[in-house]
Amino acid sequence: MKTQEQLEQIKQQNLYRSRKVVEGSSCVHPVVNGQESLAFCSNDYLGFSDHPEVCKAFIDAVKEYGVGTGSAHLVLGHTKAHYILEERLADFCQTERALLFSTGYMANLGVISALTGKNDLIVEDKLNHASLIDGAQLSNAKLVRYSHLDIDQLNSRLAIAEANNTMIATDGVFSMDGDMAPLQLIIDSAKQSGAMVMVDDAHGLGVIGQQGRGIIEEQRVNPSDVNLLIGTLGKGFGTAGAFVAGSEEMIEYLIQKARTYIYTTAMPAAVAMATLKSVDLIESEPWRREHLQKLIARFRRGAEQLDLTLVDSHTPIQPIIIGDAAATVKLSNLLAEQGVVVTAIRPPTVPKGTARLRVTFSASHSEQDVDTLLSALQIAISEAGIC
Repeated sequence: MKTQEQLEQIKQQNLYRSRKVVEGSSCVHPVVNGQESLAFCSNDYLGFSDHPEVCKAFIDAVKEYGVGTGSAHLVLGHTKAHYILEERLADFCQTERALLFSTGYMANLGVISALTGKNDLIVEDKLNHASLIDGAQLSNAKLVRYSHLDIDQLNSRLAIAEANNTMIATDGVFSMDGDMAPLQLIIDSAKQSGAMVMVDDAHGLGVIGQQGRGIIEEQRVNPSDVNLLIGTLGKGFGTAGAFVAGSEEMIEYLIQKARTYIYTTAMPAAVAMATLKSVDLIESEPWRREHLQKLIARFRRGAEQLDLTLVDSHTPIQPIIIGDAAATVKLSNLLAEQGVVVTAIRPPTVPKGTARLRVTFSASHSEQDVDTLLSALQIAISEAGIC
């Protein structure tokens, strides 16, 4: 493999990625590469990653459980903290059971490969997260995809299906566009075809819905109509790890069959205890979601005045579509020079020709922060010569 040649090609296509060194606990006001910054690229939507009560819960649990579990859940890694959190998450999601995984990626790979295989069919939205696509490809099932949010095309895919079992898998809130799946229509299609429904609501749980229960609550869907609900804890919950929520039978089956659950060390118990505090705060502090909506509305008004191309999103994910990868990188760099950090998202993360600045908001942002971002965008666009 000629890795050096491929690396040069990636650079020439303006698709090269590099890591930033971040200091401090704040996702909104971090020190990035030694520079004090204002960041709009974190998934810490509710500002819990450095919340004093969440941090205290973690520290207190370290004193009791230590910093690691030392084994898998099915050996000696399933502590009382994990047990309590699974019960709490099931109650929060209004399902019978919940099961913890180490990451959202591992949850999706494990669930899909456990429930589908050869002679089965998986139907997915084309803009699904990479973990859903990879999970389907690794399962040996047949994978077909439908155009983004296109229910007619979904139905046509299901109509010609010849499979033992069929699964429809979709993001709830799409990570790069911030728009939402039409969940009830997907459920209706599933009922007509006899398919199971799997929803990855990583970017919705905690953030949307009156009580923060995500897309199911936001769109007033019956929780029992979703066979599998995937949630990650490193976004709205502000901690780390993931879980799948579903029926008693489904969770018991996954405990026996999901390889990414069986063959990996359990998350630290301290993370579970910190997450318990996050769930409490999600329910007791609705003002965080209300504040987010005010920030989003303020940003969209200002972006419209700057003639920026936005996506129809009312979630904390607010992409600014630029199109050209080089121009997107240039704008991101010009913002960074002003101390404002916004990530340039390019192919293959998004389709070719849709490179964008992915702006994300946190409840820890202020209205002044939004105004600072808009001013920096105006300056960067002018300097870049982008109309």
